[in-house]
Amino acid sequence: MSKLSRQEEKELISFIKDWLKSHGYNQKDLAYQLNIKSIQMPGIILKIKEFYKKGGMFYVAKNLIKIEQNWLNDIKNDYPETNQTPPYNQLDIDSLVNQINQDTSE
Repeated sequence: MSKLSRQEEKELISFIKDWLKSHGYNQKDLAYQLNIKSIQMPGIILKIKEFYKKGGMFYVAKNLIKIEQNWLNDIKNDYPETNQTPPYNQLDIDSLVNQINQDTSE
């Protein structure tokens, strides 16, 4: 693959910064996901350029999507499972009365 143009690189940096901000992450989080030591943007762009050389912008996007999916899965897994009782309907008055009695007796 050819190299990123200067304009493409600027646009990619701008996109990455906005993307990180929209998800509440920072360059350190991205560097961790990219498995690189440098948290500075030049180090991150170097890794992105490696992706670009391997498969163009498609490969860059594919890897950023994978990172975003990891983040979304981490957020999803952070929420504890709550044991919620289903809402009552009008025909379920006996269950509602029983629940009220249980709640007030505790």
